[in-house]
Order: sequence, then structure tokens, then C-alpha cells
Amino acid sequence: MRQVTDSERRARLATRHALAPGWSAGSPEDAARSVVALHATDAPTVYLSTWARVPGVGIADIERALYDDRTLVKQLAMRRTLFAFPRDVVPAVLSSAAARVATTERTRMARDLERAGVAGSGNAWLDRAGNEVSVALERSPVALSAAALRRAVPLIDVTVPTTAGETWSAPQVLTLLGAEGAIVRGPSTGRFPTARPLWELPSRWLGPSAVEPDTAEGYRELVGRWLRAFGPGTEDDLVWWLGATKTVVRRALRELDAVEVTLDGTSSGWLLPDDLDVVERTAPWTALLPPLDPTVMGWKDRDFYLGPHRGQLFDTRGNAGTTAWVDGRIVGCWHQDPDAVVRVHLLEPISDEARDSLNDHAARLTAWLDGSRNPTGYRSPAMRVQEHQWQTTRGGRSMV
Repeated sequence: MRQVTDSERRARLATRHALAPGWSAGSPEDAARSVVALHATDAPTVYLSTWARVPGVGIADIERALYDDRTLVKQLAMRRTLFAFPRDVVPAVLSSAAARVATTERTRMARDLERAGVAGSGNAWLDRAGNEVSVALERSPVALSAAALRRAVPLIDVTVPTTAGETWSAPQVLTLLGAEGAIVRGPSTGRFPTARPLWELPSRWLGPSAVEPDTAEGYRELVGRWLRAFGPGTEDDLVWWLGATKTVVRRALRELDAVEVTLDGTSSGWLLPDDLDVVERTAPWTALLPPLDPTVMGWKDRDFYLGPHRGQLFDTRGNAGTTAWVDGRIVGCWHQDPDAVVRVHLLEPISDEARDSLNDHAARLTAWLDGSRNPTGYRSPAMRVQEHQWQTTRGGRSMV
């Protein structure tokens, strides 16, 4: 059986994810394809993940892809996470991962509506809400904000309690409709690094809809794209990344004729049948990646690139903060000091050459951000330590 060592997995990561010298992506769309899709829950991540993979890219290039050409489409999907997908991938997403999320959300919301006495049939209420939102968007000459839709559709201007002691309201209705593909996140009234999306009808934002594949075919396409970008990976990696079941993953692997391989340790993984050649180690490389970058979040088992630093780089909910990489391993994190200068914080010793390279990345990212701050809500313990150190030593030297 073919063996893929941790070293080779790091080499594959470097080339497939457009991070190593000579393997960069040529556009925001290529950057997204290199990792299947870009995480978009934290608005700046789409921009910073693209910056890390596309030399010379500008904010305007990324906004062109998102809002002018619309070749990247924001869609709620796997694990109830917002991603920016290449446009041609969206039909497969809607029929599989997004549909699973939508079904779960609809079931929960319908139950809440009935328990709260808002509606006798929660599903009928949600159907009516969806129809009225679509009519409001059809009648409007422009895309509408959540607040504008709440005014236009009084039905959704509700506050619904849940059994967990929380509440939901109009934005959650719109999120559900987005997961179902009835509406789509369109233009943004905010500029980098914030996002204030407006809602639009898919037919207006994206044109005539493509035919959605059936659920199994949609999952098969996503699993194939994941294996191409992240393989080899384990069954558990795929189940976690998709937010799906083992049955779904096993069927997709079988239909793709995926090949089982051995990994370092006791696990076995999977590769596509045309991707069995050994990938040699690349030239030395470094990178600075943002919170929730797809590379950091791409596997459930992260030991081969994370090492002993998991507790310092992920928050208690499993969300990754910023990361600093050397040759396929995470060695630290980064943050912006009070003057918006990017600073690197190391968690282990590295070579002088790697340190200089990371500092060069930090200087270039500082210039690219041009004073804009990354207002992320995903701060790892290591980031918080670094921020505290800089707050108490304002103007200090680089932590590397």
C-alpha cells in the first residue's frame, strides 16, 4: 500500500494550497480553487487568504471577483460556515452541504416557532416568509439589507425564543433562505476590512441558475475537490470538513475510486486514483495566514502541521487564529500592534533565514493593509499573549 509520510503531506500542502515559491495562484478565483473555497465567516479572511496566495493582488482585485464579476460567491455550507466558493461549485454545494445545513436549521426554527406560539405550522410560516422576502426583492430595484427586508416583510420582524434560552429573529430567517438558495449575499455596503452584505435574488446576482446535481453527486464533487486539494486525508477528516456522515463520505470515496494509503502513525487516508505520484519536498517557504484560513481549518487531525501548538493557536471552540508557517508547519502567529504594524510571535526556534522571511512577509502585509486593522473576533491564546505584550511594551522591537 502506498505510504504518504508527514513530510510529503507538508509538501503537498505547500504546492496544492499555492503557498510555496513557484506555486502561487494567479487570481482570487485560483486561490479559492486551491483550497476548494475561502472561509468568509470573518470578513477579512477572504482578502488575507488571497493575499497570501496571489502575488501582487490588490483589494480591488478581490472585490472585483466578489462583487463585479461575481466569480466568487458567498454561501453558507459545511458546518454552518460561510465560504466564498468559485461560482461553478455553488450548484454542487447547494444540493449537498448547504442543503444539509438548511434542513437542520429549518427543523429547529419550525419547532421554535410552534413552541413559541408564533405559528401552528412552523414550516408553513417559513414558506410564507420565504415567498414574501422573494416578492420584496423582486419589487426592489436594488439589493436590500436585513433591516430593509424586515421593514418590507413585517412577518419576519419577530423575536422567537429557543429552548436554550436564546432568541432568533429576522436575520436568522434570511440566513436560512440563503442556505436554501432562495436568496444570495450580494453587494456589500462596507469596504475592507468590514462586510455589510445586502441580499439579492440569485437570478439577478448570478443570472440563470445552473442545474443542481442530486445530493450524492454534489457530495461526490466536494469530496473530489477536497481530496485534490487536501489529500491524503482520513475518513474522519472528510466527515468533519463536510459536516456530513460516514455513509455520505464512504459512498463518495467509493464512487470516486479513491485509493487507500497509509499515513504516519496508525491512520489510513485516501487519495484520488490519478494522484498517487510522490510529491517531493519544495524549496523553503514561509507564510502568514489569517484566522480561519482554509489550510489551517482543512483537516480534523492536524498533528502533521500543527505539532504541539494546538492549545495556543485555537480558541476553545476550535477556531484558528492567525498563523505563521515555515515549510509546512505552524511555528507561531501574528498580530497588528497599536500602530497597525504586523508583528510575528514565534512559538518555537526557527532558522535565521526563516525568521527573516517571516519578517519580510510582515512588512509587506503591513504595507498592503495600509493602516487598516483586521477586526477579527477569532483570537487564539497565542494572539492574546502577543497583544498583551505589545500593549505593555508599546513601540517594542519585533517579537521574532
